[in-house]
Amino acid sequence: MSEVNRGSRIGGWSRFVTARPRLSLLVALVITALAVVAGSGVGDRMGSGGWEDPAASSTYATRALEREFPASQPNLLLLVDAGAKGVDDPAVAATAERLTERLAAEEGVIGVGSYWQTRAPALRAEDGGEALIAARIVGTEKEAGETLERIAPEFRGAQGPVEVSVGGPVAVRHEMQAIIQEDLLRAELIALPVTLVLLVMVFGSAIAALLPLGIGIVAILGTNAVLRGITEITDVSVFAQNLTTALGLGLAVDYALFIVRRFREELAEGAQVRDAVGTTLRTAGRTVLFSALTVAVSLAAMMVFPQYFLRSFAYAGIAVVLLAAAAALILLPAALMLLGHRVNSFDLRRLLHRRKSTPADGIAAGARSAETKGSGGGWGRTATLVMRRAPLFAVATATGLVLLGLPFLGVKFGTADHRQLPSGAEARVVQEDIRDGFPGSPGGGLEVLGEGGATPAEYADYRDRVAALPDVDRVDGPVVSGDHAYFTVLPRGEAVGQDAQRLVGELRAEPAAFDTSVTGTAAVLVDSKDAIADRLPLAVGIIVVVTLLLVFLLTGSVLIPIQAVALNALSLTAMFGAVVWVFQDGNLSGLLGFTSTGDIETTLPVLMFCVAFGLSMDYGVFLISRIKEEYDRSGDHEHAVVFGLRRTGGLITAAAVILAVVMIAIGTSRVTNTKMLGLGIALAVVMDAMVVRSLLVPAVMKLTGKATWWAPRPLRRFHERFGVSEGGSHPAVEANGGKGADGADGAVSGAGERDKVGV
Repeated sequence: MSEVNRGSRIGGWSRFVTARPRLSLLVALVITALAVVAGSGVGDRMGSGGWEDPAASSTYATRALEREFPASQPNLLLLVDAGAKGVDDPAVAATAERLTERLAAEEGVIGVGSYWQTRAPALRAEDGGEALIAARIVGTEKEAGETLERIAPEFRGAQGPVEVSVGGPVAVRHEMQAIIQEDLLRAELIALPVTLVLLVMVFGSAIAALLPLGIGIVAILGTNAVLRGITEITDVSVFAQNLTTALGLGLAVDYALFIVRRFREELAEGAQVRDAVGTTLRTAGRTVLFSALTVAVSLAAMMVFPQYFLRSFAYAGIAVVLLAAAAALILLPAALMLLGHRVNSFDLRRLLHRRKSTPADGIAAGARSAETKGSGGGWGRTATLVMRRAPLFAVATATGLVLLGLPFLGVKFGTADHRQLPSGAEARVVQEDIRDGFPGSPGGGLEVLGEGGATPAEYADYRDRVAALPDVDRVDGPVVSGDHAYFTVLPRGEAVGQDAQRLVGELRAEPAAFDTSVTGTAAVLVDSKDAIADRLPLAVGIIVVVTLLLVFLLTGSVLIPIQAVALNALSLTAMFGAVVWVFQDGNLSGLLGFTSTGDIETTLPVLMFCVAFGLSMDYGVFLISRIKEEYDRSGDHEHAVVFGLRRTGGLITAAAVILAVVMIAIGTSRVTNTKMLGLGIALAVVMDAMVVRSLLVPAVMKLTGKATWWAPRPLRRFHERFGVSEGGSHPAVEANGGKGADGADGAVSGAGERDKVGV
């Protein structure tokens, strides 16, 4: 595709989106209002599970046991506290039996059993003060949650001589879902005003500051409507709402910052409003489009995993990225057409200048570098210093990042449980009382399903051989029904510890006269880890290959895409190291208010990699595109790097700080996984913007020199036909074979004049 054709297409697009700006904004307002209605109540339709592989052996066994032996898979536990009277007191027993009968009569509840019916030691606390009523609520996660909401108030609290608390897996999931929705609302109430204040500090103008916030709100509301539709088709995790808020605000701010800043720059250089919008779309608009594609690809890679927890983030992420980009490329130009020079109205810089300067003012000044004469020089001086000592900065920065990531070598993968909840949550209190006070940790064992039928002697022989395994503490059963039977195997040590995970493999390898399959918490964890390990190379391959292609189309270089992928991956080391050091090892747990479980939920590192890698590419595309534009114009490699960092350093830093604020607000959640996600990605974003983009990128580009832009002839022709760039080469550069107007490898004549308007 020729540059002329590309330019005409962009020109046509700019004419299209700016022809009727009032109509465009009115249509957007109507669509947004419809999205509010369509997306209402989306959180109530989401699930809080999704960590298991639907095709795994453990999932099959769980479903078969639920069908054949509903009492074997209780997900609702009523903890009956008899106090000093003891659970065997006649009045207590009579009350408990009535509670059991009432629970069994509830619609949607099956497999009800209690200590007072079975006298099973596992259902009675060792001190005799508490006992359990166990049952299973049937149906999907949503249906089970609705059933729990309906019946829990009838059983919770004082019931005659006893006090009843509600627990079990279904209660843990339901309480987690409710807390996440409450925390998300609080995070939005924190993030929105703080974001607005930071945007005002960045732009100076209150009008300009409101534009990114409006784009973000449109993207969030639109994504909620999309997710509401997806819940009609498949399961969606409630955790995905957190990503919707974070990316909706963060990316909208990124894209709007980039577009509004370029628009104001063009106005400052004397362009008419319509021409400024056209140039902005032709340059910054292309960059936003490529950035959105790279982020969307990183998030789309999670679609290859079978767990709906990960797939949910792909649904939410792709929707919010594309909606943020669409709003930035359609609604924002329309708004800029209507505002024109009034985009600089209500300039609050005078108020800021009247008080003492703060570090935030430095960020704001850097982001305004395109419109303020001589600003951005600090970033230029940083780039010059780094490139003068490139080997030192490259080695020192890379080494430091690797060292920060070393704790991840000791990562241990586990599964989410009740300890994700805050310490005072009812479902967590019940689970911990059961864990600490009841023998055998009810619900913490492994279930072996036997199918095909067998004789009593064959069942007994299998039970004895399993009981002899070194990691087995006790075997209960078999419980037989027709051609099906099940055994409960209690492992030594933790229910999901290394011994229990090893025992899963031993049970699956143990020969039997009947078909066997194993489930239980440890078995689900093993299958989940296997599914992730099996699909991870494909996911990483998709991200890497598509990212390499997109960055090549943007730059025409072979080396820059490779650098981008490598440096982005390196920027994530601090995040992964911190996740293990803080959340697995428990450092800062008191300060941050969570309970360390000694492991990391298996799917979280995959999710954090995809999200953080995409956001890193977002900033990388912003920087690389501006360097490429100046290199095409001047032919001076080092000048282009300094120029690119000077023009985008403050902008990227401001965007990173705002996104980090949003993620930290998400990280205030009382649910540990959400806290880990928010704080971990906030750290990754800050490290990428302030360390990798500011130090490592200019150092590496100095070391690679003009070879940075090399590509073999066939790929150059491919790029000439299909690639894009933000600006064409300066005529003097083209005439002199990529050199400056004076024939030297330097900036063309006139670059100094451009510096006067804020380079």
